[in-house]
Amino acid sequence: MFKRTLLILTAGLIALSFLTTSALAKTYVIKFSHVVAVDTPKGQAAEYFKKIVEERTKGKIKVQVYPNAVLYGDREAIEALKMNAIQMACPTFSKFTGFVPELQIFDLPFLFKDRKHLRRFMESDVGQELLRDVSRIGLVGLAYWDNGFKQLTLDDHPIRLPKDIKGKKFRIMSSKVLEAQFKVVGASPQVLPFSEVYSALQQGVVDGQENTISNIYTKKFYEVQKYMTISNHGYLGYMLVTNQIFWNSLPSDLKNILKKCVKDATDKNWELSSKLEKEQLKKIEESGKIKIHYLTPEERKVWENAMRKIYPEFYDVIGKDRIKKALELAD
Repeated sequence: MFKRTLLILTAGLIALSFLTTSALAKTYVIKFSHVVAVDTPKGQAAEYFKKIVEERTKGKIKVQVYPNAVLYGDREAIEALKMNAIQMACPTFSKFTGFVPELQIFDLPFLFKDRKHLRRFMESDVGQELLRDVSRIGLVGLAYWDNGFKQLTLDDHPIRLPKDIKGKKFRIMSSKVLEAQFKVVGASPQVLPFSEVYSALQQGVVDGQENTISNIYTKKFYEVQKYMTISNHGYLGYMLVTNQIFWNSLPSDLKNILKKCVKDATDKNWELSSKLEKEQLKKIEESGKIKIHYLTPEERKVWENAMRKIYPEFYDVIGKDRIKKALELAD
């Protein structure tokens, strides 16, 4: 009887040891899909995230990064994320607005004056509330990633005042705010996927577009446009998100490591965005392929007065108090 009991206990200990070892040995895979080039702020931050996650978890979490929309476009990525087909994505805010319409606040023209203003808003109670609101669709908002302010480009003449783009076709992301922004100054907004912008500019399907320096440089839009205005009229940021099922499946120790990695990769993204913007603008200027105009303070004021007229259209959707809070954080 003693031998039998000992045998059972030994077998139980071996089984427990096996299960414990298996649990400890389990690895998790994060498929991270995004649509931009590797040499953009988001692309480089994603690669940095992969590096530090795999190092700090000692390989218990593997990160597979898929840039340039090789796996999914941003909109498809959100659907894939909801089904846990991928575990991480970093789409533009406009891709969430069908589910969290309040995020349209980031599309409003001339709302934020610089990056410091933006981060103050993002780190405020209102900004953090917006980050949490993606839980409505089964996602976890992890952080805001930066890609800088948008500039205007056009094919046939310089842009100094709103009247200079009247009647012109401008490519935009799908966004009610961006549609209103161009319509209020008499331009014609055209929704096109990011991957089709270069050919649309080259073939004259659209006359111009708005984008960050990073995207204008890496996608070579400056090669198929003759004029660019440094307007800083709008913002293009991203939300780093994961799937709730995946997030909740992580052991607490790995989750804590991942949270710190998210913070460090976010800081790296903002640092890279500012640095690369300066470097890439210089390269665009040195190419001699596009003429660049910087808005004067007087010209900027004209643009602000024209485009801010759309704000009341979005009070009900975004919230008048949120817009007021953002404006108050400017100084």
